[in-house]
Amino acid sequence: MTYDIVIVGGGMAGQAFALSMAKTDYKIAIIEPHSPNPTLNKDFHSRVSAITPSSEQLLKDINAWDLIKRKHAFSHTQVWDQNSHGTLDFHAHDENLPHLGHIIENDAIQSALFEALGKTDVEFVSAKLESIEKTTAGYQLQLNNKQALDCQLLIGADGARSNVRSLANIGFSENNYQQKAIICNVKSTQSFNSTTWQRFLSDSIVALLPLGENQASIVWSADNDLADELISLDKPAFAKRLSAAVEYRFGEFEMLSDIQAFPLIERSANEYVKENLALIGDAAHNIHPLAGQGINLGFSDVRELSKQLEDNNKNLGDYLTLRKYARARRLDNELMAKTMTGLNWVYKENNEPLRWLRGFGMNIINENPQLKSFLQKHALGNS
Repeated sequence: MTYDIVIVGGGMAGQAFALSMAKTDYKIAIIEPHSPNPTLNKDFHSRVSAITPSSEQLLKDINAWDLIKRKHAFSHTQVWDQNSHGTLDFHAHDENLPHLGHIIENDAIQSALFEALGKTDVEFVSAKLESIEKTTAGYQLQLNNKQALDCQLLIGADGARSNVRSLANIGFSENNYQQKAIICNVKSTQSFNSTTWQRFLSDSIVALLPLGENQASIVWSADNDLADELISLDKPAFAKRLSAAVEYRFGEFEMLSDIQAFPLIERSANEYVKENLALIGDAAHNIHPLAGQGINLGFSDVRELSKQLEDNNKNLGDYLTLRKYARARRLDNELMAKTMTGLNWVYKENNEPLRWLRGFGMNIINENPQLKSFLQKHALGNS
């Protein structure tokens, strides 16, 4: 079977790219061995994303935004530090915006993308990629169902452990933070006030992402030893520990989900593109979840690659065209990754001079409208 574009990976980035290219005449297939249409349960899923206005616009442009069944807007972000006097407050009205973003379950986004793709000619192939071979026209792919596919452009959208990246012999750099992100959903006795909250502790970082008036998704990033200790707690003990970690600002917490954890590792592919091949999303880069920018960076990849391909008058897999995408995206992605690494270090160090400097710096930013606006625009994807 021959296609113009084959996308390996049917997650959020892969499906969004397929939708962004579906308005062209290209024949497109997505290879995904698992169900590309997750089931949305009554209870919120604990894997969520903080979707920026820039990503919201992309999802509107590809006709997926209105299909997202549940999303919670937030208009305020507040950061406070246990070991200094520093605070940061970001408000939507500072940028004349109705909101700073939306907290949305990853499954809800993917389900909407899948529904939108149902109105296109994009095909899904339920199989696993086994090998790729460069051809004159592009690539030939061998799947585990014995099927062979040919394409002009191969897209690796298959996550941090990308098989496409590996089979294309693209190396990557890796920074293992020796940390885990603990995730769960909680109910509070006091409102989250449409605000995302982040508390920097002496030994960890807690983020609270509101799913509703009194429900939130928690991302608690901690060194492995502390993370393992927290994971070992039963639900009531964990809820009590979490309530204390954020100074009982939201009253007492009640657990609404199981406690899960995953290792925090930053990766960056040495190359985003080769002739007839491009990596997007976590296959190209994945970062510390400190700023909640993961899928937003992936959606920015989708927008940029689609733009370069649509503006291109050459062959679909033209290397120089793909290089324009890589150059446009690498600087932004790596700047965000290094910023997150730096912030993670700054807030882990707790000697007295650095604590004072940290608090002083946070307050300087908070009291400087121009500097705060610059940082806020970058976080919103408007830089």
